[in-house]
Amino acid sequence: MARLVLSECSGLAPVRRLRAGRGAIAARSPPALSAAPRRRPASASIHRDWALRVSAPTRLASAAVEEDKPSAAPGQEEGAAAGGEFDPGAPPPFGLAEIRAAIPKHCWVKDPWRSMSYVLRDVAVVLGLAAAAARLDSWLVWPLYWAAQGTMFWALFVLGHDCGHGSFSNNPKLNSVVGHILHSSILVPYHGWRISHRTHHQNHGHVEKDESWHPLPERLYKSLDFMTRKLRFTMPFPLLAFPLYLFARSPGKSGSHFNPGSDLFQPTEKNDIITSTASWLAMVGVLAGLTFLMGPVPMLKLYGVPYLVFVAWLDMVTYLHHHGHEDKLPWYRGKEWSYLRGGLTTLDRDYGWINNIHHDIGTHVIHHLFPQIPHYHLIEATEAAKPVLGKYYKEPKNSGALPWHLFRVLAQSLKQDHYVSHTGDVVYYQAESKTSTSAQKSD
Repeated sequence: MARLVLSECSGLAPVRRLRAGRGAIAARSPPALSAAPRRRPASASIHRDWALRVSAPTRLASAAVEEDKPSAAPGQEEGAAAGGEFDPGAPPPFGLAEIRAAIPKHCWVKDPWRSMSYVLRDVAVVLGLAAAAARLDSWLVWPLYWAAQGTMFWALFVLGHDCGHGSFSNNPKLNSVVGHILHSSILVPYHGWRISHRTHHQNHGHVEKDESWHPLPERLYKSLDFMTRKLRFTMPFPLLAFPLYLFARSPGKSGSHFNPGSDLFQPTEKNDIITSTASWLAMVGVLAGLTFLMGPVPMLKLYGVPYLVFVAWLDMVTYLHHHGHEDKLPWYRGKEWSYLRGGLTTLDRDYGWINNIHHDIGTHVIHHLFPQIPHYHLIEATEAAKPVLGKYYKEPKNSGALPWHLFRVLAQSLKQDHYVSHTGDVVYYQAESKTSTSAQKSD
């Protein structure tokens, strides 16, 4: 197994090889077929010493990478199960180093001037939309304004998200200043969210350790009261979950993104959390002052409703990049999990015209594997990596001008993806039967 080091611009480079032992594959749920024993990646913890304090590790320990495997033998399909069908839960026949080698070197280069140009563009659009809507003040305009401005708030969030990853620039002070301005303006605590998002990237695809829309084990799911399940799995409530998540996280986890003493954070990160919480409170004060000057109804129209549209964007995009594929995707525990295998369960999505507006965040697989690649290089990097990824890359369904099809995908997934088994190291989502749902409701 190769131990790799992620540099700021050049990505991953092999340092040395270790050999992992062989072990039997854990029993898995459908749709995977029974498979012959195969090599199991070793496990270890990821280093917590991050350059730029970004959301993704700058050093990946041996658990975070797959062994550099040889190409499959002639006639042997990658990820093949016993019956010859592709098994998405099988260890891939390639490693991170092979994916990285396929990506052009210039894709790793961050241009702070180019990054700032996107910030200036988006801020200008946000101010222009607000000025135009306030001047026209027509109920024919307000719904269009809410949709457009909420989408632009989401675009601002994505740029702040890039600051948190260090893909905005190589300057940590610039990343922090811009990230705080962008995220505080839309009521997101920059460092608090950045650190929990780092946890998400470190543990993507892990049942217990993932942070964003992770699966609920069956026992935990069935212990939830009816109303909690209703709010988590019934539209439109999941699209409004982000503010609650910031204050209380997900079922089965505790902690607040605003509290420096939360178990989300290390003691050394206390000052970061205090800074972000203070910035968030300052924005709340600005909004309160504007509400006093302008009145609650104008502020609701100018800021409140667009904020809710932004929250819906964030929840929908985050969910759909890890759920809702036409084939069931695996989630992992224990020694079956690795950084590579977890990252390969993520999904790219096509958002039509909005791809450019929200900075190609739909190009998500390569972002998860190599989060320091700037957003403006993600499409090129993905195309270069596809031949290596093979069937482990799930091609997104093409969208029209607007991604209306994704609402159907979201609704269907929320009906089917309820929980995973509380046993097994490779598991798949299962749906609760209507009978058990009715029984609990009657209780």
